[in-house]
Amino acid sequence: MNEIILAQAAESSITGLGAIGYGIATIGPGLGIGILVGKTVEGMARQPEMAGQLRTTMFLGIAFVEALALIGLVAGFLF
Repeated sequence: MNEIILAQAAESSITGLGAIGYGIATIGPGLGIGILVGKTVEGMARQPEMAGQLRTTMFLGIAFVEALALIGLVAGFLF
């Protein structure tokens, strides 16, 4: 009976570590997207005529940075 309780306790701690790992993995993309959007808005303020091109490039950059968060989510489930 004690072995079953210990196995359940070990399993629950492993799933908790996956959630913590994913939380840590989202810090990087969160900071990256914040910096990316901030610099794009700064560029739009400096040259308003380039706003369309800057916006397109920003959305492409957000897609690539967000891919890092998804990789972190998958890695959390795998490990």
